[in-house]
Amino acid sequence: MCDSITGHGWRSKQAHDETHDWIAVRRGICRPCHLTFTCLPVFSLPYTHYSLVARSQALRRYFLEHRSLESAAPPLKDPDRVTDPSTLRRWFRSLDPSPAFFFLRSALRTIADWLTRGEQFHGAPLSLSWPTLFPFLQLLWPLRL
Repeated sequence: MCDSITGHGWRSKQAHDETHDWIAVRRGICRPCHLTFTCLPVFSLPYTHYSLVARSQALRRYFLEHRSLESAAPPLKDPDRVTDPSTLRRWFRSLDPSPAFFFLRSALRTIADWLTRGEQFHGAPLSLSWPTLFPFLQLLWPLRL
């Protein structure tokens, strides 16, 4: 089946963080069924403008460094772009819909302790680190750490 997918060009996608602005992503097409595929890098989700690294930075800055939503926006390569506070709230609500992010706050304190002590925690294809924090929680959040 994989032999039937051939290159179908490149396209640009937004993936804002400290090191990326726009990225080139590869397109493929399945010749028998005529479906197209986009091959995204692991740090960029489909239909999003910000990378998972930027989302992880925002989590750390807001919940652990106790910054306001305005100042918790992750640093970006484009100095004229600033993540809106409503976008940060939406990211955080996707992980924890409880009032005042009760579960997320306690989970992040525990994770910060783990990372400070240098403990290793591996889940699925990810190792827990500050840059992988957001996707790690997306994978494991139903466990309610």
